[in-house]
Amino acid sequence: MLQPHLSNGQPNDNGSYPSSEESPNGTGSVDILQELNRLEDLILYGFCIPLIGRTLVDEDKLIEQIDYIRISLPATFQEAAIILQQKEEVLLEAEEYGQQIIEIAQAKRAQILAESDIIRQVEQEAEQLRRQVQQECEAMMQATLTEIDQKRRMCQEELDELRQTAIAQAHDIENGADEYADNVLEGIEQDLKDMLRILTNGRQQLRHDVPSQRNSHPPQKK
Repeated sequence: MLQPHLSNGQPNDNGSYPSSEESPNGTGSVDILQELNRLEDLILYGFCIPLIGRTLVDEDKLIEQIDYIRISLPATFQEAAIILQQKEEVLLEAEEYGQQIIEIAQAKRAQILAESDIIRQVEQEAEQLRRQVQQECEAMMQATLTEIDQKRRMCQEELDELRQTAIAQAHDIENGADEYADNVLEGIEQDLKDMLRILTNGRQQLRHDVPSQRNSHPPQKK
C-alpha cells in the first residue's frame, strides 16, 4: 500500500519523502492540499535540463504520489461527507434549539399577554366598580340633600303654622281678655249705675221727706 509523504517540501537524501503516520485506508485523515503540494514539489525539485527549459521527474515517485492522492480521495470525500453530515446535524440541532427557543418565547409572550389581559380586565372591572360606587354615593348624597331640603321645608311650614297658630291664639287671648275686661267693666258700670240710681232715689226720697217733716212739726216758740 502506498504511503503519504510529509509536507516539508524537501525530499530525503535518496530523493524520496519521509512517510506519514496517516494512511489512506480510512483510519486517519488525509490533507489533500498537502499531498498536492508534495506532488508539486516532485515536479519543482526535479532535475532541470539547461537550455531547453525541461525538468526530469522521477516517474515512479510521481506515479506513486498520484496513486496515493487517487486512493486518498474517497477517504477524503467520505470525511468531507461526514463533516458535512455533522454540520447538517449541528445546523438541525441549532434549528431545533432555535425553534424551541421561539416556542418558549411565544408561550411566554402568550402568557404575558394573557396576564396583561387579566390585569387589564381587573383594572377595567375596578374602574367600573369605582365609577358605580361613585355614582351610588353621588345619588345617595343627592337623595340625602333632597330629603334634608324636604325636611327643612316641612319644618319651616310647621314653624309657620305654629307661628300663625300662636299669633291666632294670642289674638284670641287678647280679644278674650279685652272682652272679659269689657264685660267686667260693663258689670261694674251697671253696678255703679244701679248704685247711682239708688243714691239718686235715696236723695230724692230724702228731699221729699224733709219738707213733709217740716210741715207736720212746726217749730216751737220760746
